[in-house]
Amino acid sequence: MLFDDGKMQKHKTGQIVNSTTAEPDLGSHKYSKLWQGPNHPGITGNMSLELTLQGDEIKKMRTHVGYLHRGFEKLMERRRFINNFPLVCRIAVPEPDFNEYCYAAALEELAGIEVPEYAHWMRTLILEMARLQSYLMWLGGQAGAFGMGMVGQWTLYARDRVLDLFEELSGARIYHIFILPGGVRNTLPDGFEQRVNETLRVIEDTLKDVDRVLFNNAVFKKRAVGLAHIDPKWVDEYGITGPNARASGVPRDVRVDNPYAAYPHLDFEPVVEFDGDVYTRARLRWRDMLLSVDLIRQIFARMPKGGEFKAQLPNMLHWTIPKGETYKKAECTRGEYGYYIVTDGSKFPRRVNVRGPSYTHAVTLAEMMLENCNLADVAGTMVSLHTYPPEVER
Repeated sequence: MLFDDGKMQKHKTGQIVNSTTAEPDLGSHKYSKLWQGPNHPGITGNMSLELTLQGDEIKKMRTHVGYLHRGFEKLMERRRFINNFPLVCRIAVPEPDFNEYCYAAALEELAGIEVPEYAHWMRTLILEMARLQSYLMWLGGQAGAFGMGMVGQWTLYARDRVLDLFEELSGARIYHIFILPGGVRNTLPDGFEQRVNETLRVIEDTLKDVDRVLFNNAVFKKRAVGLAHIDPKWVDEYGITGPNARASGVPRDVRVDNPYAAYPHLDFEPVVEFDGDVYTRARLRWRDMLLSVDLIRQIFARMPKGGEFKAQLPNMLHWTIPKGETYKKAECTRGEYGYYIVTDGSKFPRRVNVRGPSYTHAVTLAEMMLENCNLADVAGTMVSLHTYPPEVER
């Protein structure tokens, strides 16, 4: 498609074919402004998108943030180490356990704490359960963005089954605070493995239905195939990680590249696709869910039947950690998630910085990709990047 000057041509995905001229004059009367969001429901609804349109085609998009609870990193520097666990969960609400793990692992490295083997397996189980419920929520959102609300009803029911397990394990459905420095809060309840396996069968059945209704749907294919393509060359340039990178053929997975917890003892390879569009990213995450189901079954088959679940620690209210710095990371549903922490020997962190993939994906990447897309494709494209605005607001 050509702009009015006839000199710059772009695909609907935002890939520049000939970038020898400047952008069109967006102040022209031919263009109109539209604001989408903020509205709370929806995976990306807590942001506001400023859209410059020509008809129903986007010529420019700018993100506006600041509508959420924020300032987590500075708040953490004013709280004792243990008091930060209820806080870190809020940085990625649908997937809080990765914050718990990264923060705890960073403190353990700085303090020289040895985590028991059984606790490593327990942590891996928690992280894969968290991955499943987060993906199920996302899958319903991706279908809903293209008008297929029934899929969301199915996936939210399956997600609720996983939340029931978290409630049984920790007493909470969303903010579990189960992973703590030195290990985990408790052991598994009696019969927990059986109830997990029942839930896994429900999830597998749900994913079969989703495959038939969503991925074999002519309307979804027509709208999603070829939309918002991510070029593999962009992965390093824009810091793209996780499924958004792997759907473009770049096998980035922290579980394999830098194994942690019990992942070195599990047999798996990262799921990789190559077309890099909205349809492919959805398909890859669907396969990722099946991988998590398999990993959870491997965990129960291989983990110790009991043992110490937490190392001995000092009084948490008077806990001081020697001076140092570290960066610990994990693979969440959106890619590399990491905590950089600096300590100065006091009872408080000296500096905390959270590396959430949503900042790159929801701001830099989205602003570039949505140029020349249709207005009707904004929600579907944003959801396909799987971003959580609290990671941007942190």
